[in-house]
Amino acid sequence: MNKLSIYVLGGLLLSLFAPSFGFAQTDLDAIKRATVFIYQVQSLANDLVVKCVSTGTIVSADGLIVTNAHSVVPSQTCDGETLIVSMNVDLNEPPVPKYRAEIANADQGLDIAVLRITRELDGRTIAAGALPVLPFVGIGASADLGIDDNVFVSGYRDIGNQAVTIARGTITAFISEPRGGTRAWFKTRAELPGTMSGGGAYDSLGQLIGIPTSAKYGRPVTEDSCRFIEDTTGDGLINSSDHCVPTGDFISTIRPIRLAQSLIRGAALDLRVQIHTVPASMLLSSEPPTVSRLIFSPSVVDGLPSTVVGAMPANTNSLYLFFDYRNMTPETVYELRVTRDGIPDATFSLPPVHWSGGQNGLWYIGSRDQPWPNGAYQFTLLLNGLAAASQRIVVGGGADNSARFSNIVFGLLDNHGNLIGNGYILPIGTIAYARFLYANLRDGTPWSTIWYYGGAEVGRSNDIWSRGANGSDVVQLRPLGGLIPGKYRLELYLDRVLSATSDFVVAGSTGGPLPAVFSNGRYVSASSVFDARDSIASSAFTEAVPSIFALFDWQEIAAGTDWTVRWLVDDLPFFESTYAWVTVESGSDFMLSVDSPPDGNYQLQLLVNNLQILAIEGTVGIGQLPIDRLAEYEGTLLRGRVLDAATLNGIANVTIVLISEDYSASEFEWKEEQVFATSMTDRNGDFQFARPLAADTPYSVIVAADGYLPLAADSFQFGADQRAVDITMELVRGYLND
Repeated sequence: MNKLSIYVLGGLLLSLFAPSFGFAQTDLDAIKRATVFIYQVQSLANDLVVKCVSTGTIVSADGLIVTNAHSVVPSQTCDGETLIVSMNVDLNEPPVPKYRAEIANADQGLDIAVLRITRELDGRTIAAGALPVLPFVGIGASADLGIDDNVFVSGYRDIGNQAVTIARGTITAFISEPRGGTRAWFKTRAELPGTMSGGGAYDSLGQLIGIPTSAKYGRPVTEDSCRFIEDTTGDGLINSSDHCVPTGDFISTIRPIRLAQSLIRGAALDLRVQIHTVPASMLLSSEPPTVSRLIFSPSVVDGLPSTVVGAMPANTNSLYLFFDYRNMTPETVYELRVTRDGIPDATFSLPPVHWSGGQNGLWYIGSRDQPWPNGAYQFTLLLNGLAAASQRIVVGGGADNSARFSNIVFGLLDNHGNLIGNGYILPIGTIAYARFLYANLRDGTPWSTIWYYGGAEVGRSNDIWSRGANGSDVVQLRPLGGLIPGKYRLELYLDRVLSATSDFVVAGSTGGPLPAVFSNGRYVSASSVFDARDSIASSAFTEAVPSIFALFDWQEIAAGTDWTVRWLVDDLPFFESTYAWVTVESGSDFMLSVDSPPDGNYQLQLLVNNLQILAIEGTVGIGQLPIDRLAEYEGTLLRGRVLDAATLNGIANVTIVLISEDYSASEFEWKEEQVFATSMTDRNGDFQFARPLAADTPYSVIVAADGYLPLAADSFQFGADQRAVDITMELVRGYLND
């Protein structure tokens, strides 16, 4: 444990104190101070009517807040236009409305939003740099969590009428989905009311590792899921005739904070991506969302089922449900209810959440590395509260030695008959080849292949197996007119039972291991979209530029094909989104832009089927972000409290200065180059530095307050394993010349 000697300027020893580590009460208080309550309101007849509410968490000293998107992004359910942020002035009292905020970044599918405090409560704009340093939390490594690990959730159990609270629980399961991978969701048994949606989930080190998430849809109004809190009809009564504020039911799902990292980074850098190319059509559908073709697989290979199974043996620890979906939107609420032997199984169920996939495609949900007890499982999918499809599977019995096909991949054949390519994207041509594995087959077994394009059958073969028990084989599709751009599927059947299935995309022309779907990528700088196409391409912009535009050409990509835009600065993403292709199949000068980019090394990645097709690289300014621009997410957070030595009450407006490692406290002369970071206590005497301390680096500190003897200390430092440090300091009244 490090000890800090605090000296009066001049050398007199005053006191000795030590920072405390671990998840102590001081950590809980710091977490509570960084927890806020958010009202989405609408202006009606000079009044502000609450439309939706949520909890949020401050993640930077300059006012960035992470919360759920569904309660802040305007929608049919939450149609307010103003966001009010309530802060904890006294941790034993309800939060107090203090500021207004705007949406800095959001992903409605992930149901994550990042807000930025921009105005005072009365609407006055807060000038840049004028916002007081706010309490915030450090971001942890959600990938390090395991089953039964403790989790602490901070939020509000009522609509802003109670003090912030901490709920405790454990991680009970991890749910897998295509967007988010094997840990797209955490499950917990902590008792979390709907008003804690959007709050913060923390590990035992007090680091933010997730966001409690729920979804609301058209259910009957109940006291638990919707509240009447205002007289919106003006009849002097608060009853069912008034506007109901949806709160949702109890929450058991948590989004890992890593899925919010690019949103936070984009908001912190104030980087917004715009797509300027006008689409040929929007491909919107008025048809209701549907799911179909529910199948099970024991594992996932590149987002596709490894094989198709109708039962699983005892000791199963990995199982996934795959299904096709159509007409989905980010506002679609989907849910998975799982029963085992007729009894609801909360471990593998997914409560109502917003859809995070595309409009049409293939999805999966399941888990691995956790036991599936023996029994008969029923999986039921619900869309917007209504049962949409169901499928059953039995887990139990001996090892599965049945015949099977598995691991289908696609490509072209070289001159030696070897399959070449990336596995899931083929260029336009005449023939598609598929290689698959087979095991435990018997010669004489009937088997079939069926090929589809855009959901319609385009090829079929029926045969009798004669290739032996185990190995690999290749089949082909040679459609009339050749392969055209779009989505394809292959199904393999054994004795008329589906045994394996996989999808691939045809796009682009032959161009090596990857088809030439995107090409001629380049950056230009311009003041407008109209000037960008005629500007000279460059990979380096030595001076500040108003905008950088990324342009590229494209070949043979069908409408509806999913593609992903990922933009990074200094090797970390600040934007990532997947779209359905909505313009013509081939063209040039597709255009995206970022306004006011800071200095840095930028890379735009374009992907199809999760495979990177093109990367466009360039630098702005010195080719590196300003030092410590994002440092609040790494290092040791130093926070604490300053008390009056006589009364032990917190002292407000105390200045704490961390001195650069190149200077001691006795050498400090209040020069800018000597200051590493500064902070000031709030009304309770609490403080937190926005800039974290580097590991194993000596620092000095100066503490000064009007009416108190100043303090100074030299040479204290912290190890890399210390994520947060809390200190308590006591000041004595008086002046140096007394």
